[in-house]
Amino acid sequence: MNRITELFNIKYPIVQGGMIWNSGYKLASAVSNVGGLGLLGAGSMYPEVLREHIQKCQKATDKPFGVNVPMLYPDIELIMNIIVEEGVKIVFTSAGNPKTWTSFLKERGITVVHVVSSSKFAMKAQEAGVDAVVAEGFEAGGHNGREETTTLTLIPMVKENITIPLIAAGGIATGRGMLAAMVLGADGVQVGSRFAASFESSSHDNFKQTIIDVEEGGTHLTLKELAPVRLVKNKFYHDVQELYAKCPTTDELKALLGRARAKRGMFEGDLEEGELEIGQISGLIHDIKPVKQIVDDMMSEFEIARSQVASLL
Repeated sequence: MNRITELFNIKYPIVQGGMIWNSGYKLASAVSNVGGLGLLGAGSMYPEVLREHIQKCQKATDKPFGVNVPMLYPDIELIMNIIVEEGVKIVFTSAGNPKTWTSFLKERGITVVHVVSSSKFAMKAQEAGVDAVVAEGFEAGGHNGREETTTLTLIPMVKENITIPLIAAGGIATGRGMLAAMVLGADGVQVGSRFAASFESSSHDNFKQTIIDVEEGGTHLTLKELAPVRLVKNKFYHDVQELYAKCPTTDELKALLGRARAKRGMFEGDLEEGELEIGQISGLIHDIKPVKQIVDDMMSEFEIARSQVASLL
């Protein structure tokens, strides 16, 4: 056991990212059932939809699972109360101040993890009393840090500044990547893009195929004036870049983004006008697999890589 498997009472130190429009109960329960920690992505769920997914996840697995809650979304109080009412034991918070909800959750016996993109915010999360942090590098898909610090440099810098368990995220989809992150000081890893391209992911098949088709350099971090997000370079992305050429105001960017753009892309499969969020590591993802095979492959590659590294010395 290591600090992450002990904290969550799981077999492998692998956490599935709570990605919007991908992380329903089928994905979360599948990851938990094979020994990782599955997370429901509350960011794309109305409160009562989240309740339904929690209840379905509880029926689909008897293993630990959690809920990822981006704190910038509305109905946050309602969401937190549903999490407590339904007996969820693990919550990952992101996109907000960890002080806001950590004590509320911990007083109710819930393990709290906060997602950060810098050492400064990792220390603030530790001060707020969280049980662990996820340090997410610039490579990650979806919403991201403005600093553009890569996972390779972020993990050892965060490790130097905190004592609580550390989960690495951003650009990790293989056993080798997992080993590298742990050598740098992580106690476990959070995997997003690789699980998005699984049979159990709730995203549209068009989006899953796009993940496989994306090549090196096919994504870009943009919209920093609103909330930085890594996008596939599709028509919508190019529309954003054309608008940037005209030095737009924040309101003009908001008008182009509009409403439900991510749902349109990832959940409804509109590859032209939708917002397609995925990590740089998608260039290394070549197939859609069941969750069990993803985890088995990662752990097998992890062990092989570990023995190869030992033989180098």
